[in-house]
Amino acid sequence: MTVRRDRPYTDFNFLVDLGTGDTEGPEAGFQEISEIGMEVSIIEYRNGNSKDNSVVKLTGLNRAHDVTLRRGLMGSLHLYEWLNQIRNGDQGALRTVTIMLQSEDHTSVVQTWKLLRARITKHTSGPLNAKGSGVAMEELVLTYERLEME
Repeated sequence: MTVRRDRPYTDFNFLVDLGTGDTEGPEAGFQEISEIGMEVSIIEYRNGNSKDNSVVKLTGLNRAHDVTLRRGLMGSLHLYEWLNQIRNGDQGALRTVTIMLQSEDHTSVVQTWKLLRARITKHTSGPLNAKGSGVAMEELVLTYERLEME
């Protein structure tokens, strides 16, 4: 699904599916998404009787980085309802969250990140300011077990 080209894509055209299959409407719209990443740890090992005075590097565990999504507060409770399922121990609350980068003309998806077995671990609203003129924001931190890219 990735579309390769010589010039990098811009970062401001993206879709988010929170595991519901919906990328339309204000509930699926986010202003900002933090870095999406993973790392594989390395285990250093050496036998005491090894002829080489160096370690062997073995592949360790895969660790996915948390992702933060931000958007304007809209008075919708669908994120709270998902978080409530998670905190109540509902095993069906784990979702596959899909983030799709679009081409500049919005006609195609050029890169996709799938966050497998994702769950909300933090939800924040605000700050609110009686003297301000900004948009009230909400922030969502997702933890997931595996990252796949297409």
